[in-house]
Amino acid sequence: MTEGPIRTRREGGILEVTIDRPKANAIDLVTSRIMGKIFQDFRDDDTLRVAIITGAGEKFFCPGWDLKAAAAGDAVDGDYGVGGFGGMQELRDLNKPIIAAINGICCGGGFEIALSTDMILAAEHATFALPEIRSGTVADAASIKLPKRIPYHIAMDMLFTGRWLDAEEGHRWGFVNEILPADKLLDRAWELARLLESGPPLVYAAIKEVVREAEGAKFQDTMNRITKRQLRTVDILYGSEDQLEGARAFAEKRDPVWKGK
Repeated sequence: MTEGPIRTRREGGILEVTIDRPKANAIDLVTSRIMGKIFQDFRDDDTLRVAIITGAGEKFFCPGWDLKAAAAGDAVDGDYGVGGFGGMQELRDLNKPIIAAINGICCGGGFEIALSTDMILAAEHATFALPEIRSGTVADAASIKLPKRIPYHIAMDMLFTGRWLDAEEGHRWGFVNEILPADKLLDRAWELARLLESGPPLVYAAIKEVVREAEGAKFQDTMNRITKRQLRTVDILYGSEDQLEGARAFAEKRDPVWKGK
C-alpha cells in the first residue's frame, strides 16, 4: 500500500515501512504525520507483531529533515504529528519490536529514527552522521539517546564534529547489529522479523517497557516496580494465558503457542 511518500507491505504479523520520497527520502511535516499514523496503527493493531523500516533506492535510507521544505515554509517546530519526527520517536507505549534496515546514507533525523528502533541492520555501503552542527542546530533526540548507547566520547565526537562513520565503525561501537551485502539486507530483516513474529508478544512488550522505565531510574526502584506489578505490561504478562503456556510448554517439552493474551 502507498500513502503519499510512504509505502507499506504487510505479511502476516509483519509490517514493512519504506520511506519513498525522491530524491533523498528526506522527511517534511506531511511525511512525518503520515509516518506517525502508520506507527500508531501498528502499535494499536494486535495482529501486527513486528515492523521493519527502510528507505527506497540504494543510496539513501533517510537524511532527516527536509531543508528544502523548511526553506519553503515548513517550521522546524511545526506539527510533526503523533509520535514526533518520523512517527515513532515520541510515540507512547510502542511496545513492539522494530527493525531498521539501513540501505544507504543515514544522517541527522534519519539517524535519530534508526536510534528509535530496537535493532539496526546495515548494508555494507551504509554511512551514518549527525551533521546538524554544520547548519547551526542541535541534533536533539540524538543528543539524548546516543551517549547512552555508545561510549560517551564517541557520541560527543559525532555530535561536535558531524563526521561520517561507515557501517564497520557503527558495528564496532555497537549501534549496528549486523552488516549485510546490499542485496541481502531486506532478506535478513525479514528473516529476523519472522523469528520475532513467532515469539511471545506480551514478553516483548514487557521488555520494552522495563528497558524504557529503567533508563532514568535506579536499578532497585525499577525491580521493585516489576515485582509489585506496577508496570502495565508486566502486570498483563504475569496474569496472562501466555505466561502459563510458556511454563506448560517447557514442562511438556514442546514449542509454545503464543496468543498474545
